[in-house]
Amino acid sequence: MPEWLIMTLVMAGTCAVVVTGAVLNSRRLGDDDDPDETPDVLDYMIMMIGVVYAIVLGLAIAGVWEARSAAQDGVRTEAQALHEVTERASVYPAPVRDRIRDDVNAYVDHVVHTEWKVMIDKGELTDRGTKLLTTLRRDVTLAAPHSDLQSQAYQPMVDQVAAVDDARNARQQSAGATMPPLVWFGLVLGAALVIGLVFTLQIRRSPRELMLAVMFTALIVFLLFLVWDFDEPFGRSVGDSTTAFTDLFPSARGGS
Repeated sequence: MPEWLIMTLVMAGTCAVVVTGAVLNSRRLGDDDDPDETPDVLDYMIMMIGVVYAIVLGLAIAGVWEARSAAQDGVRTEAQALHEVTERASVYPAPVRDRIRDDVNAYVDHVVHTEWKVMIDKGELTDRGTKLLTTLRRDVTLAAPHSDLQSQAYQPMVDQVAAVDDARNARQQSAGATMPPLVWFGLVLGAALVIGLVFTLQIRRSPRELMLAVMFTALIVFLLFLVWDFDEPFGRSVGDSTTAFTDLFPSARGGS
């Protein structure tokens, strides 16, 4: 199911619950209830709770966004390092060059078409990917230079393979959700509390007030959706964050 559809359904359902609760609450109280009876001190308490929740929610959004940006930077580093290996291998004889490029292509194809889905679903990498990287490292290391040009390319290739390994390890550490379940519990509970305060303020007397309550609820749901969406550093589908590989290795866009 597309993420925008999930957001729309959750937002519509939550707003419907708020509207239903407001209408039922208004009928229960009757027309003789005076909304001005809400104590002033309660208004200040409600505002304080709202401000505290807004700060916590903002910190949550900033945290998951920072984690996602760092993960994406690592992916770009990994893909660029692999691309550098294929380019620098051009100074070697055809058998060595083709073997190194085949190793790189095999690794990229596996990452894009197999490992990425495992990483999203299980939060871990595959042993096959590790073996393919080991093979690439061995072939690059054994590509002994026989000319000055090859000597100039050899050490940078070794360094780039080491950069790939480092970026891969960072990708493994970043795999999986960023927000702990306890934080999610607090965010959802806080959202229910803040939305429930709408009834404490007795916003129920006019369609305009009810519309404001619905808009406020929709905003809270949208911000929580942002946290949920960014909570997966590598996205929730394979195509979300593999563009760094497919842009540099167009052959990886096809099937495995």
